[in-house]
Amino acid sequence: MALLELTTLPVDNSFLLIFIPKKNKPMAIFKSSNPTLQEKSYEGTIFEGVSSGQEMTLKGTLNKFGFLLLMMAGATIFAWGQYDKGSDPMPLMLIGVFGGLALALVMMFKKQWSPYIAPAYALLEGLFVGSISAMYNHAYPGLPTQAVALTLLVTLVMFLLYRYRIIKVTGKLRMVIVIATSALAVFYLIQWITFLAMGSPIGSFTNAATPIGIGFSVLVVGLAAFNLLLNFDTIEKGVEMRANKYMEWYSAFGLLVTIVWLYLELLRLLSKLQRS
Repeated sequence: MALLELTTLPVDNSFLLIFIPKKNKPMAIFKSSNPTLQEKSYEGTIFEGVSSGQEMTLKGTLNKFGFLLLMMAGATIFAWGQYDKGSDPMPLMLIGVFGGLALALVMMFKKQWSPYIAPAYALLEGLFVGSISAMYNHAYPGLPTQAVALTLLVTLVMFLLYRYRIIKVTGKLRMVIVIATSALAVFYLIQWITFLAMGSPIGSFTNAATPIGIGFSVLVVGLAAFNLLLNFDTIEKGVEMRANKYMEWYSAFGLLVTIVWLYLELLRLLSKLQRS
């Protein structure tokens, strides 16, 4: 019979999580604004303090992430090649967007399926990224290469800031990032709905190559970068808590989501700078 249980408690606008004896009150650990890497994603996946050789490890998570990145890169090259051949990019983009969204939702509810679904998600994501990157490259030659380089640089910088605790992931920092990310998601959703309904999105100034539009993109890139800090922290805590082995795939998938978001926002920012 299990002697420990995983519980959470809101403290100072953040969530705390630890193993405690059953029937006792909870104490503390982590939260991420990335819905695929939130603390509740790890509930029910924990080995109760016993090392079995089947728990989540940092090396395993990084290996899975590298594999997903290669899968996405392969699909990206394929989609880009189709665009260069004159094919309409919209079908592949739509397949990538809606197919990837469907698989992401399945994984959020069936995390144990991640070893099988995450690679498929990476392929679909690659179709979308490759198609939109090819379109940007056609309009602004060389822009995707710059965005990739900046994405890698920003990811490395944020990892070093986290690794050496130059920026500490505190409860207040989590709260600010979670609120800002949620607000941005709602804003993007409203823009998308109004675009479909009226043909022109509310807040279209955010898409313009003006100081306000560029400033908006800089803020969003910064927000995406800070989400990486929360992702790194969440993965580290998952390793410490000895989450199930399949959580390596799920965590790698969640990190991929954030990095792709960062890349797309950098593409958007660089294109505005080109137009200004």
